[in-house]
Amino acid sequence: MKNAQSDTLGFVPQKDIVYNKLLPYADRLDDESNEILSKIKGNLSRAVQLREIWPGVLFWTRKLSTYMRLYGRKFSKEDHVLFIKLLYELVTIPKLEISMMQGLARLLINLLKKRELLSREDLELPWRPLYELHDRVLFSKTEHLGLNWFPNSVENVLKTLVKSCRPYFSEAVTQEMLDEWRPLLCPFDVTMQRAISYFELFLPTTLPPELHHKGFKLWFDELINLWVSVQNLPSWEVHLVNLFARLANDNIGYIDWDPYIPKIFTRILRSLNLPVGTGQMMVPRYVTNAYDISHVVLWVSSLLGGPSKQTQAQLSGLFNSITSFFHPSNHGRWLMKLMKLLQRLPASVVRRLHRERYRKPSWLTPIPDSHKLTEEDITDFVQSMMQPVLLAMFSKTGSLDAAQALQNLALMRPELVIPPVLEKTYPALETLTEPHQLTATLSCMIGVARSLVSGGQHYPEGPTHMLPLLMRALPGVDPNDFSKCMITFQFIATFVTLVPLVDCSSALHERTDLTEVEREMCSASAEFEDFVLQFMDRCFALIDSSTLEQTREETETEKMTHVESLVELGLSSTFSTILTQCSLDIFKVALEKVFNFATTNIFETRIAGRMVADMCRATAKCHPAESLKMFVPHCCNAINQISANEEVLNEEELDKEFLWNLQLLSEVTRVDGDKVLPYRSDLVQILQLTLHLKCKQGYILACNLLHHILRATALIYPTEYCSVPGGFHQPVSDYLPIKDWGRPGDLWNLDIQWHVPSVEETSFAFYLLDLILHPELQRLQRFAKGEQDMSRDDVLQSLTIVQHCLLGAGSLMPPLKGEPISDLVHSMVKLDETTLYTGTTYDKTRENYRDAICSVMTQLLHYILEHSEDDTKSLFSIIKIISDLLHFKGSHKHEFDSRWKSFNLVKKSMENRLHGRKQHIRALLIDRVMLQHELRKLTVEGCQYRTIHQKLMKDLLRLSTSTYSQVRSRAQSVFFTALGTYNFCCRDLIPHVLEFLNPDNSSVTQQQFKGALYCLLGNHSGVCLANLHDWDCIALTWPAIVRSGLSSAMSLEKPSIVRLFDDLADKIHRQYETIGIDFTLSGECCSVANQLMTTGNPFPEEPVPSKEESDEGLNRQKVKNSEAVEKYEGLIGDLLDCLSNRNMPWKFEHISIGFLSLLLRDDHQLPPPAVTFFVEILNHDSLYVRKVAISAVAGILKQIKRSHLKVPVSSSELCKDCEVIEDRIVAGDRPDNQWLQYNSNKLPRSQEDWDQCMFVEKTHWGYYCWPRKLMIYAPQEEQPQQNLSREEMTEREQIIFDHFSDPVFINQFVEFLSLEDRKGKDKFSPRRFCLFKGLFRNFGHTFLPVLKPHMERLVADSHESKQRCVAEIISGLIRGCKHWSFSQVESLWELLCPLLRTALSNITIETYADWGTCIATACESRDPRKLHRLFEMLMESPVNGEGGSFVDACRLYVLQGGLAQQEWRVPELLHRLLQYLEPKLTQVYKNVRERIGSVLTYIFMIDVNLPLTQPTSSPRISDFTERILLKLKPLTEGDEEIQNHVTEENEVGEQDERTQAIKLLKTVIKWLIASAGRSFTTAVPEQLRLLPLLFKIAPVENDDSYDELKRDAKTCLSLMSQGLLYSDQIPTVLDVLKEIAGSSSWHARYTVLTYLQIMVFYNLFTFMSDQKAVNDVRGLVIKLLEDEQLEVREMAATTLSGFLQCNFLSMDAPMQGHFEALCKTRLPKKRKRELGSVVDTIPSADLVRRHAGVLGLSACILSSPYDVPTWMPQLLMDLSAHLNDTQPIEMTVKKTLSNFRRTHHDNWQQHKQQFTDDQLLVLTDLLVSPCYYA
Repeated sequence: MKNAQSDTLGFVPQKDIVYNKLLPYADRLDDESNEILSKIKGNLSRAVQLREIWPGVLFWTRKLSTYMRLYGRKFSKEDHVLFIKLLYELVTIPKLEISMMQGLARLLINLLKKRELLSREDLELPWRPLYELHDRVLFSKTEHLGLNWFPNSVENVLKTLVKSCRPYFSEAVTQEMLDEWRPLLCPFDVTMQRAISYFELFLPTTLPPELHHKGFKLWFDELINLWVSVQNLPSWEVHLVNLFARLANDNIGYIDWDPYIPKIFTRILRSLNLPVGTGQMMVPRYVTNAYDISHVVLWVSSLLGGPSKQTQAQLSGLFNSITSFFHPSNHGRWLMKLMKLLQRLPASVVRRLHRERYRKPSWLTPIPDSHKLTEEDITDFVQSMMQPVLLAMFSKTGSLDAAQALQNLALMRPELVIPPVLEKTYPALETLTEPHQLTATLSCMIGVARSLVSGGQHYPEGPTHMLPLLMRALPGVDPNDFSKCMITFQFIATFVTLVPLVDCSSALHERTDLTEVEREMCSASAEFEDFVLQFMDRCFALIDSSTLEQTREETETEKMTHVESLVELGLSSTFSTILTQCSLDIFKVALEKVFNFATTNIFETRIAGRMVADMCRATAKCHPAESLKMFVPHCCNAINQISANEEVLNEEELDKEFLWNLQLLSEVTRVDGDKVLPYRSDLVQILQLTLHLKCKQGYILACNLLHHILRATALIYPTEYCSVPGGFHQPVSDYLPIKDWGRPGDLWNLDIQWHVPSVEETSFAFYLLDLILHPELQRLQRFAKGEQDMSRDDVLQSLTIVQHCLLGAGSLMPPLKGEPISDLVHSMVKLDETTLYTGTTYDKTRENYRDAICSVMTQLLHYILEHSEDDTKSLFSIIKIISDLLHFKGSHKHEFDSRWKSFNLVKKSMENRLHGRKQHIRALLIDRVMLQHELRKLTVEGCQYRTIHQKLMKDLLRLSTSTYSQVRSRAQSVFFTALGTYNFCCRDLIPHVLEFLNPDNSSVTQQQFKGALYCLLGNHSGVCLANLHDWDCIALTWPAIVRSGLSSAMSLEKPSIVRLFDDLADKIHRQYETIGIDFTLSGECCSVANQLMTTGNPFPEEPVPSKEESDEGLNRQKVKNSEAVEKYEGLIGDLLDCLSNRNMPWKFEHISIGFLSLLLRDDHQLPPPAVTFFVEILNHDSLYVRKVAISAVAGILKQIKRSHLKVPVSSSELCKDCEVIEDRIVAGDRPDNQWLQYNSNKLPRSQEDWDQCMFVEKTHWGYYCWPRKLMIYAPQEEQPQQNLSREEMTEREQIIFDHFSDPVFINQFVEFLSLEDRKGKDKFSPRRFCLFKGLFRNFGHTFLPVLKPHMERLVADSHESKQRCVAEIISGLIRGCKHWSFSQVESLWELLCPLLRTALSNITIETYADWGTCIATACESRDPRKLHRLFEMLMESPVNGEGGSFVDACRLYVLQGGLAQQEWRVPELLHRLLQYLEPKLTQVYKNVRERIGSVLTYIFMIDVNLPLTQPTSSPRISDFTERILLKLKPLTEGDEEIQNHVTEENEVGEQDERTQAIKLLKTVIKWLIASAGRSFTTAVPEQLRLLPLLFKIAPVENDDSYDELKRDAKTCLSLMSQGLLYSDQIPTVLDVLKEIAGSSSWHARYTVLTYLQIMVFYNLFTFMSDQKAVNDVRGLVIKLLEDEQLEVREMAATTLSGFLQCNFLSMDAPMQGHFEALCKTRLPKKRKRELGSVVDTIPSADLVRRHAGVLGLSACILSSPYDVPTWMPQLLMDLSAHLNDTQPIEMTVKKTLSNFRRTHHDNWQQHKQQFTDDQLLVLTDLLVSPCYYA
């Protein structure tokens, strides 16, 4: 096959689309594709060599992507590689316009998609250009200033691009990437996120095993240890997980994951965020940064298998522990995640199995045999998933996820999966009361249908279920329940598609070679006929109950409702599927039945009639000859008889029988053309009779008949969709249909029966057109010339006939012809259209009706618009006809799209992902080939724009701006489609549209004005004329939109017009992407293009460009670039002109300013007039305008910034005093980065110190390791000169200088800035900060004298807006003085320190956040040694009590903002602050305590426990804890509970130690709470030492009195119990808990249990991998079951039940024995007490033990709420013996029984079977015990 093809092609194709080979004209496609490919190669290469990126390169790359859509990768390997290289070069051109880059990148992704086609030997791509592109776009330095507008989708496109290129990076890149990004790994900094996400995206993981030492082995240990030691889910942890998942999947069997598996599963379980225990607090970061399920699934499925089998054990554990969450009674925001896990995991395992067993081997590393999944592995996996999946079937989120999971599980193990689903399905089919159960089980059965029907050796009895299921599903066809009806149709259709409905029972006597199951199937198949007839009866009943009379009143609409049309679709497709799969005998019975039903009743034509006609059409489609023989004569006779009397034809309301027969006839003729021909004379006679009926309903049915006859004769389509080629008509002795149950179609022998129009059919079609269409066109033409009068109804009737002729025979009419319109764009390469052959050769001898219709329509349209514009119905019809004239070649785009969608849905629901290789059902494969044919018909990319199109589009434009809104909107949608079809036609039409908006054009009506605006706006999917990414177009449309504000037709009183302008402006802002002004192509591109032209078949015909052509290309490129700049500046000039017009309404002024703000860019400075304009409108009256201006001026300042010189410094120069550790990585505080840290003895306090100091502004440099070359600013004298005089400045700088040195301007500006915008909502504005930073950065301290008085005035004013304004100025000042000289900086601080002191003493509740932001912003990315004055001032005395506790808290907040930005570089300041705070920890005020808690978190943030990291020189938690514990001694020594007996006022005199300690404890708790969500690692050992104190506080009851200490302790315990523990910490935690469990306070013992519940669940697998820990937990719980306090015992029982339920503990014999023994404890006899003696309240030890036993049994029973394990009946019996014991035992027993009853009530029928009869008797007695009635 391949060889023959490569001979005709001249090369071996990489991978073409197989379906093309099955088309009826397949033999012509090789030549066609070669011709197109050679054109693409030639023209694309020429365009690149002539440097014409637009239109040349973009036009031909679009052609290439269309080529791939039509033919797949049908080119040779050399071409494939060259295409990729060329596109790679194009994508990575540095200055390329982003939207062009995105289009090219998408094509490149498509070329790289199938990576098995090209190995690493064939292709190598560099990584750096991609990294630079990625960095430039996603971390753009100028985007936030509005200097770059990127498309929204660009991030995803770039990521996908890197993913596609990754396999082809060379082997040395891993090391290069590590060197590049390792220095960014500073966990406290945002760069960590950046570095890790780069690692995730770029690191290659598909290197072959012999290169692993150059690949992942370089980084695996380092990163996995980092991951293992991080505890609190920072945002970058997710990227690490994604990287490991990919690594595991690409290298199964080459990495030993075993040591990490418990950790992996613990973290996955935590990431699901399931609710556990009571009153649990969620850490918000856990929700936002949770792992991405798709990667989790990939990782887990890659770890399965292998020798150790550990993963499967943990996975079973995972599902056991979360199974109960899947029960339908549970619901929460975590449910979506669980369902996703359930649905994706089986799919992922199937994908892996396919890769191991069925995939064609390619260059990618195969999985070693030792790690392939064995049969046993698969069985274990399927078993572990079954229970949750069966529960999820009935989930509240719907059964779809479960159905997909079951489909994949059944592919692997049908014998395990299908029986339990059947067990649920049979009862569901019987029940009438639970429809949801039915829909759920049926949708799951549809998923497993294929595995069930095909049986196979593992599950041979599968097919025997098929008939019982079908028969029982029939009652689901129920007119009263729509959803049940639809799922039943789907269910029946799915099963019938898989199985031939042939009665094989005769084979029982004839054949002897049948197995038992086959005999059973044969005898069952006798029921098929019965099934079909019963199904039809059901359908008839459905139809009878949905006639119009029954479902609506007379007055309502006659159209079908949405539900009805769905039912109609379901019914017709199911019925036609059944008939397709029937044997001829069954078919004949069915045909007879349908015929009788249809002809003995008369149906209304809207609803019931449509359904019946559909059923008749289905019969005609399957066996046309037999069906037509019955239907056509019958209908024709009936129609002729009724119309024998003349009046009928002129009646307004026609006879029902007449209409019904006409409808029936029009539907049954939708069959093969050659089968219709025998009846042609009858049909033509009927057409002539009925096309001109007076009754509209009548002639529309006649038109349908005409349309269907024409389609049947003119189109190409398959005529049968049987599941076995050739149908089922052989005798049973030769061919046994049951062997074909569930058989997939065979792609190589599909044997499609095509209908290709014969000469006879074509001539019949033309005969009809001559007979019917020709006269109509003549009539209309006479009418249009005014020669003949016609009523509106007649015109409409004629148009309807024309339209249906066009729809029926459109494929026979050649497309419209006309002269191409040439001068729209200029190009040096050919831009010609490609025509595809679609099976019809046009007959040139006959009249071209498309042209005829076209000319008549234009005349008619003009006539109607002149004389009767209100005849909207005719106009609608004309619009429809114009649309079909332009685009219709036999199928419509929207129909194709919906068929493509439904094809994909069906394919998904029935595909076999395990074996792959396109093993779909035959009907689906035929459908796909048909879709391929339609795709070719609809492909119209890049049609030439000809005069005829121009004429029609101008007509459409005229209609789009006509009087009636409905006409306008229909015409506009056709207009938009056409705009997207023809090349460059927008340029031709824009001026015509803008004509309506021109203010000088006074004749424009409001309707025309609105219509034109809509034409500019476009629809949601198509072209938006107002915003084409092209300078020529924007330069026309934008100024025109603004100028239209002066038009007489514009009125701002009309809300619809105002809304239109808002939408237009909004759409332009949303969709605008920066348009390029530099279209330079590099030399590398040209050399690759040259190669593409000169190698490989097919050889391009176009010549290689000559020297002259190349030079002209270069020249043109220059001209194009300079023209772009001219147009850019011209557009800005135009907009500024519009703005200078005084009469412009405010709305248009705003729109124009908005447009101008979009035009700022980072590669070309704004023209000076625009700079002046923006600076002046800083003081505009309107707030909106001022906001835009502030952003714009900040951007302009960035544009005119002078660049500062940087010099590289190597790491050895950086640290002269000490050696740099080169060979191994040591992170954290090392001798060689100590010089970076803040040291108060070495601060640059003099000019020479300042000059010698090497400032490193970014915080992350030097923490993890040094970069090879660190870029540092050159010394002052080499930098651009500061503080220029006005003469030395550029023009733009002078404009800004003049305004900002003018005191009047500044007064007004500051006045505006210090106004309130929205009260209480305002925040510190980063835009204003950027503006001030820019001013002080670019102009030095020039403007300080003017601003100084304002700053002093504002600081003293305590209004929030004034304070905010000065905070914005100050932060801008501090950041802007980065390059000032020493003396300038000194004088700046002289000014700022007093200001800040005043500000901090005036701080208020409204402004403290702004000051915090101000200082944090000022310190961000600045060397702390530069800011020493600021830090020293803030450190003076933050908590000094002046101004009350609030000011203290605020000062701390501000200080914390500054220090947090400095991270690890200020250990000295942190130590000083801690020393200062420690005595103050006993603060009384709550707000100060909270603030101190937060500050402590930041002080200890740097003390992390990460691998490769040195102990920090910043403060350490362990030392601090030691000191704290000393002070808390009074609380630790006693055994009493801690009560909060501190009043909030500061009492005079010293309080006792205990009170002080309680105050201290409150602050410490605040610190623990604050650090739970922020730090990266939790200091578990230190926290454990504080744990006993927390247990002493926390009381159990949620008492109403608000007690801060109790609430905080509760929160703190909840957060600590959720912490992630390392395995070596578990024993210590348990020791502490054991110790507390022995405490005398029962509250503490109670809380131990709640703590345990959460802690164990959140560290489940870490605990389970340590047997001793499990035993300790068990011991602890069982001990507390015998606690003397009732509440503790009950909580212990709940905890035990939870542990049993999540399978952490199991119910083994010793445990059961232990409880049973306890239960048998004898109780002492009650002694008679004398009255008046004190009642004995302490329960006796015996009672406690007995109660413990009962509680233990109760816990076991409650631990399986949804099923009945084997041990349960006996335990229930044991329990029942204690029903009459003393309290509290009796209470426990009752509660347990009532709970058992509640949870098992739903499925009691199934659960009952687990009990013996005697047990059931006892149980019934218990559950309805007399105490209910007592």
